[in-house]
Amino acid sequence: MTAKKEIGKITHFYSRISVGIVELKDELKIGDQIAIEGSSTTFEQTVSSMQIEKENIEVARAGDMIGLKFIDRVRPGDIVYKLTPE
Repeated sequence: MTAKKEIGKITHFYSRISVGIVELKDELKIGDQIAIEGSSTTFEQTVSSMQIEKENIEVARAGDMIGLKFIDRVRPGDIVYKLTPE
């Protein structure tokens, strides 16, 4: 079983480079498992690359606006959840 906790929301998506901008409510780290859900979006992935102002980072905190590489299309308003084993 996996627990899921809302940690942020997509504000923009750049389809050419497959990067979404996420406004975080909680901490996120490289290697975390996340799920993205919206009206026409549903997929899970591992966080492999995050940036703030084009600088690679390992950890992002609540309140940060981060660029995140996605394996599929996301849309503004989609919710980002952190997945943790129960």
